[in-house]
Amino acid sequence: MIPYAAVTQWIGAAVQQQSTYKQLTLITPDAAMSAAVHGERAKCLQRLIRLDMPVPMTVALSFDAVRDIAVGNLPDMAALMAPFGPQPLLSVRPSSLDPDWGGPSAILNIGMNDARHAMMAAQIGDSAATALYLRFVQSYAVHVARLDPDEFDLPDVADAASLRAMLDAYEAETDETFPQEAAVQMVEVLRSMARAWDGTTARLLRQAKGAPPDAGLGLVVQAMALGVGPGESGSGVIQYVNSATGQPQIIGRYLGQSQGRDALGDADGAIYLTCDKRGPSLEDLCPQAFAQLVAYGAMCRRKLREEMQIEFTIENGGLRILDAVRVQRASRASVRIAVALAEDGIIPREDAVMRVEPAALSELLHRQVDPRAKRDLIVRGIAASPGAATGRIVLTANEAQASAARGEACVLVRRETTPEDIRGMHAAQAVLTMRGGVTSHAAVIGRGLGVPCVVGASDLVIDRKRGLVVAPDGRTFAAGDVITIDGTTGQVLVGEPPMLEAALDGAFKTLLEWADEFRDIGVRANADTPADAQTARNFAAEGIGLCRTEHMFFEGDRLGVMREMIFAESSDDRRAVLDRLLPMQREDFQALFEIMAGKTVCVRLFDPPLHEFLPSDRAGLRDLAEQLALPLSEVTERVEALSEYNPMLGMRGVRLGIAIPEIYDMQARAIFEAMVAVRKKGVDISVEIMIPLVSAMREVELVKARVDAVATAVRTKTKAKFDYRLGVMVETPRAALRAQDIAEHAAFLSFGTNDLTQMTYGLSRDDAGRFMSAYVQQGVYAEDPFHTLDIEGVGELLAIGAERGRLGRPDVVLSICGEHGGSRAAIEFCRAHGFDYVSCSPFRVPGARLTAAQSALRDRMKSD
Repeated sequence: MIPYAAVTQWIGAAVQQQSTYKQLTLITPDAAMSAAVHGERAKCLQRLIRLDMPVPMTVALSFDAVRDIAVGNLPDMAALMAPFGPQPLLSVRPSSLDPDWGGPSAILNIGMNDARHAMMAAQIGDSAATALYLRFVQSYAVHVARLDPDEFDLPDVADAASLRAMLDAYEAETDETFPQEAAVQMVEVLRSMARAWDGTTARLLRQAKGAPPDAGLGLVVQAMALGVGPGESGSGVIQYVNSATGQPQIIGRYLGQSQGRDALGDADGAIYLTCDKRGPSLEDLCPQAFAQLVAYGAMCRRKLREEMQIEFTIENGGLRILDAVRVQRASRASVRIAVALAEDGIIPREDAVMRVEPAALSELLHRQVDPRAKRDLIVRGIAASPGAATGRIVLTANEAQASAARGEACVLVRRETTPEDIRGMHAAQAVLTMRGGVTSHAAVIGRGLGVPCVVGASDLVIDRKRGLVVAPDGRTFAAGDVITIDGTTGQVLVGEPPMLEAALDGAFKTLLEWADEFRDIGVRANADTPADAQTARNFAAEGIGLCRTEHMFFEGDRLGVMREMIFAESSDDRRAVLDRLLPMQREDFQALFEIMAGKTVCVRLFDPPLHEFLPSDRAGLRDLAEQLALPLSEVTERVEALSEYNPMLGMRGVRLGIAIPEIYDMQARAIFEAMVAVRKKGVDISVEIMIPLVSAMREVELVKARVDAVATAVRTKTKAKFDYRLGVMVETPRAALRAQDIAEHAAFLSFGTNDLTQMTYGLSRDDAGRFMSAYVQQGVYAEDPFHTLDIEGVGELLAIGAERGRLGRPDVVLSICGEHGGSRAAIEFCRAHGFDYVSCSPFRVPGARLTAAQSALRDRMKSD
C-alpha cells in the first residue's frame, strides 16, 4: 500500500498537472501520462507498451474525466470509440492511484450485440459466441443496470434459448430492449463505474485502506483479446514469487476458452502453468507462449523494479498481455522481495527500506491467525499487543499459573489487570480485559512480554462466581473453553483457528541493518526483566531506555517481603526488611547489566502507590494477616488507611521516595553494587538512574543528594570506581514547564508520554476506552491520544520542555520513553525537535528502527 503522506503529495501535484493532460489519452509509449492523473493501472500499461509487450489498444480516462462522468458530463464519445474501429469489442477496468484501494468490477465484452453475436458464431462457433453474449448481458444487467442478480444466473448450457431468456428477462426488468449500440453500452458502463466509486460504501472501504477522501478514479478502455475461439485460446494469471514467503516461484493458472480471471479460484479445467506431474500445464500446451511469459516477468522485475502479476490471454496461440499489477504479498514476502530487489541491484537500499511498512515487521515477530481461516467472532476490543494465541479461559492469575504448571495453554480473562496479575500474565499465552486502552497496565505489560493482548472489550460480561464469560450475542463461555486472542486485529475468536508461525529470517535482519545506516535517532527498549532485556538485545536496541523496577517486587517471595516493609512501623524496621530485598534487586540489575553489556541501561526508581502491593479482597486480607501475625482488623484498618481517592495522582513516584526514602536508598545501593559486580567480570555498562513523577526542582535535589551519598558509600566500601547519570522522567505538565530549573540537576530528561498524556487531558488511560471511540467518530479527537501522540497539545508540552531543558543544561539528553515511542508520529516529532532517542517495548524496536530510517530518508528526499 502507498504511504498516506506520499498519496497526499501526489494528489497535490496531480491537481497542478490536470490542466496539462487530456481527459482521453490513447496509451502509446510517448503519451503524456501520470499515475497521479490517470491511475496506476493506466501508467503501468504504458510501461508495458514501452517494453514492447503485446498489449491491446487502450485508451485512458483521467480522474477529472471520471469525476465529470459521475455528475453527468460525458467525454467526447466519438473520440473515445474511434481508435477501436467500427465494430469494437471492449473492456473497461478501474485505475486508481493505489490498486489496493479497489474499484468497480471490470466489465468485459462491451459492444456485444445481436449482429456481433451472429458474426462471431460464424468465426468461433455458436456455443462460444453465445457464452460471451450471455456473460456480457449478465454483467451489464447486474453491475450497470443494477438489476436483481438472481434473475440473471448463467445457464448450464449456452444456447439460443438461454440467450433469448436472458434478453427477455432484461427487457422485463427495465421495460426496454437490451442496448445494441456499442457507444450506448459504453456510456452506461462509464457512468455506472464513476458513480460506484463515489458511493458511500466504496468511499469508506478505500479510506479504511489508507485512501484520502478525495481520491480519484481513472478508467482504462481496452480492446478485447477474446481467449475464446479456434486453436489454443484461453486466459490466465501468472506471478513469479510466492505471495506468502516472497521466494521465487511461478504461480498461477490457465483456463482454455475463457476470459478475464476465470482461471483463478476453483474453475473446472484450469491447469498449471509449469510442467507438473499432477496434470497438464501451459508449458506443455504452449511452450512458446509460456517462455514469453517467463521472459516478460523477468523484464518487469528488471525494468519496473517490482514483482508483478500479469493477466494474459492466448488467442489461437498468440499471446496478449492485458494487465500487470504489483503482486499482493504477506508481510514476510514484502520484506524478502524488497531485500532481494536491492541485493540484485535493481533498486537502491534506500528504496528497499522505504517499501516495507513498519507494521509488517511487527507481524513477523508474532504468530498470526491465518488470513484464510474462518473467524467465529466473540467480541472485538482494542488491539493492544500484536500476535495471536489460543488457550483455555482462566479468570485469575493463580489459575493461569496453575494451568501453566500443568502444561496447558491458557488465556487470562480479567475486567482489568493490576501489578498483582503479572505472574499470571507471564504464565498465560494471551490476555483479554474488559477495561483499558492502549496504555493500560495490561497493554503495556503485554507488549513488554510479547504476549498477545486485547483490552477494552467492554461488551463482554465476566461472571467470576459462575466461572462464565458472556458474549454480546448471548453466547456463554465457561472457564476451560478454548478461545483465540488476535492482538493484531483486536478480535476474540471461538476455538483454535489455523495459525501462521512467526518468521524471522536473513532478509529481516538485512533490512534492519540497512535501516540503521540511514536513521539519525537512537532506539532503545523498555525492559523490566532479563527476558525483556534479552529480547531487546536480540532486536538490536541501543540500550534500555526504561526499566520499571516495581515489577521486580511481584516475583516469587518478594511480594510478601514488600508487604512486610509496608507494615513496618519505623524507618529502622523498613530498612531491615528492605535489606532482605537488597540482594534480590542486586541480582536483577546484575542480570540486566550482563545482558546489555556495552550499552546503556536507564533504571527508573520505584513508582507505583503502595496499595498496589496489598490485597483488596477478604481472602487476601486474611492471608496477609496470617503472614504478618497480626489481627485481621489491624491489617484491614492499615490497608484502608493506605487507600487513596486517586492513587495515580497520590503517594507515588518521587513523593514516595521522599516520604519513605529507604526504598530509593536500597534501590540505589543495589544498582551500584551490581555495577561493581559486573565490572569485576569485565562487563562494561553505562547506567542511568531516573526519578519518576517529578514536578519540582527541589524533589530532584533531595533525591540526588541521597543517591549521591549511597554512591559514595558503595565506592568507599568496595574501593571501586564507577560513574552514573541521574535524570528525570517528565510525566507532569509542571515538570515540562519548569524543565529549565529541573535540568540544572538532571543529566537527562525522559518524557513519559503515557502519564503526561493522561495528566494533560485529565483522562484516565484505563477508563478512556469506554468513550474514546465515540469521541474519535464524532471528531472530538482525531485519534486516541493514548495510541497516537497528540502533537498539538502534549507535543507542545514536549517542545516547551525540550527547549527549556536545553536552557538549563545545553547538553541535556532528551528522549521519549512512553508507549508512544515506537510510533511514527512520535519518532518524527522527536527528530524534528532534536531528541536523542526514543524508547519503546522490545517487540516494537524493529518497527521503530525502520520508521526512524524512513523518516530520515523522507527528509533527505525533500531536501534533494
